[in-house]
Amino acid sequence: MYTADIQKLPRHYLLATFELTDWNGLAPFFEELDGRELSSLTALEQWLKDLSEVESVISEDACWRQIRMTCDTENKSLEEAFNYFMLEIQPQIQPWSDRLNRKLMACPFTASLDTSTYFTFLRSIRKQIDLFREANIPIIASLNVLQQQFGVISGKMAITVKGQEYTLQQAALFLEDEDRSLREEVYLKIAERRFQDQAALHELFDQLLEQRNLIAKQAGFTDYRAYRFMELGRFDYDHTTCEQFHEAVRDHVMPLVNQLYQQKLKKLGVEQLRPWDLEAEPAGTKPLRPFSNATDLMEKSIACLNALDPFFAACLTRMQQLGHLDLESRKGKAPGGYNCPLAVSGAPFIFMNAAGTLDDVTTMVHEGGHAIHSFLCHSLALNGFKEYPTEIAEVASMSMELFSMDHWNHFFTDPVELNRAKEQQLERVITIFPWVATIDKFQHWIYTHPDHTHSEREEQWMRIAQEFTSPLIDFTGLEKYRRVLWQRQLHLFEVPFYYIEYGIAQLGAIGLWQQYKRNPTTALQNYLQALALGGTRTLPQLFEAAGLSFDFSGTRISELMQFVKAELDQITVTTSS
Repeated sequence: MYTADIQKLPRHYLLATFELTDWNGLAPFFEELDGRELSSLTALEQWLKDLSEVESVISEDACWRQIRMTCDTENKSLEEAFNYFMLEIQPQIQPWSDRLNRKLMACPFTASLDTSTYFTFLRSIRKQIDLFREANIPIIASLNVLQQQFGVISGKMAITVKGQEYTLQQAALFLEDEDRSLREEVYLKIAERRFQDQAALHELFDQLLEQRNLIAKQAGFTDYRAYRFMELGRFDYDHTTCEQFHEAVRDHVMPLVNQLYQQKLKKLGVEQLRPWDLEAEPAGTKPLRPFSNATDLMEKSIACLNALDPFFAACLTRMQQLGHLDLESRKGKAPGGYNCPLAVSGAPFIFMNAAGTLDDVTTMVHEGGHAIHSFLCHSLALNGFKEYPTEIAEVASMSMELFSMDHWNHFFTDPVELNRAKEQQLERVITIFPWVATIDKFQHWIYTHPDHTHSEREEQWMRIAQEFTSPLIDFTGLEKYRRVLWQRQLHLFEVPFYYIEYGIAQLGAIGLWQQYKRNPTTALQNYLQALALGGTRTLPQLFEAAGLSFDFSGTRISELMQFVKAELDQITVTTSS
């Protein structure tokens, strides 16, 4: 039913030889679409297909510019190509997109479009019309460029350990070392290196904050939070639901986190748990090293996913064949990881900073889940149908982390190491929630207090961080680093308010994993059928299609946490015996 053998979208409206180089080459197509008479439902549907083709070509071009720039932040020509699109082409597109949106909504035949297919699409069009302000075009263009400076600054960060230079991602390997003094040394070097740029990152964030607040004001919103919630298409929950999530994490997850850290304290045999102890194993236990290099990571990932479902492996294989992968960490490469959908090609691009850890395995299968989502949606008729909610996108990725664990023997041939890997993964399933709540709650404060100072920003960060940090972790002497720890989070700079999705999606992923433990075939069918709908259904409907309830109340979170803890306890017993 599902195939990874997807091809580039054929051209029906644009010439096969058309390449996006400047606005002048693109403008005639917008002019023709704007002037075309829509005299029937058939004419409207053809118009939508032609517009979708133009949007797909623009989207893929912009994505490739960003991909190339993040793969090599030190190449100024790649940065200039990205900036040219954002500053010279995109601002020209936006007014025309608004005109075409209004043309669509004014067309008498729009009401005759199939409601079950077009409801969310048209809802998104109305949202875009409501948000559009011509005065915001240059500000949005500036923001798109400015946000990338986080990657430029972070991409230059490196430290020296044992006489050799490492990126911060590579250096993190040492935080798993059995030598506690080495872990401390590396932790402090990473913290100090980040701290060297804390003033520059504060200044960058100030600029982002100022422009984001101005956009919201000019669009008629009380604050940027209200604007951004609409921009993100959060039709099915609001800030009060986020606050409910924060409280549920504090009440139902933090007690479990404290239990895990109490066990870690005993396992390590130390009097105090320090930040550099959190990824460590007891003396004599070697860190998990699931792969040796990017090729090894890819081959093992394909084998792992093939055992789960051959279609999943075929997706990664197709991307490998197309060269749509950049996996290893290196200096000059932007931090983080992402899966970038490519609207024309269909096969997306995975970018990450692998250094040889278990985290890299989970990142690989996580981004692989995103990639599979892209494959499943490629055949949808319109580009707009593929714009699915970010919450279901993260269900796609986080579920794959849990589904794939049954086949991690491809990374860990030793049964003891395999159990250790599963144990660490389930611990992280639990411990991710406090960090999600911290980042999300911090953002709510930032954008509802737009005139705050650097000192107030840091004080508020510390208050929120304290609420979601186990008292078992001793940060004595690290206060100056901890006050700016928020600066390591890419999302705050590049994709504001995108973080609660990880919490919502983790709940969905745990729910799907529950299904998988009962009946793997049914769970995978639910997973595939929900993702294949793309953005043609509402978020609650997509959760329903996956056999899930769209519920992140305290009761639901408590229930799911207890399930994870029970699974973790079983693995822990097996590992210790």
